[in-house]
Amino acid sequence: MITADNITSHEFIGLNTMIVKSTNPQVIGLNGRIINETKSMFTINTEKGTKSIAKDTSSWKFSIDGKEIVVAGSKITKRPFDRIGGKT
Repeated sequence: MITADNITSHEFIGLNTMIVKSTNPQVIGLNGRIINETKSMFTINTEKGTKSIAKDTSSWKFSIDGKEIVVAGSKITKRPFDRIGGKT
């Protein structure tokens, strides 16, 4: 079960997200469902189509159990397999 405490070691595909901070001001506020993830990118299905955004240049907001959690992209810039498996 995903919680605010363990979100960084879980799967992100299928979660809704919003970019709340970024080095690229044009993507701030972009939101949608994560449909794919690589080491350095999220692919997000938005109202305006599919967008691929670098993880490490943005802060991502997730809603888990009614709580909003903001995760710095630099903390999740790993391959999903490595992050979920607890490898460093």
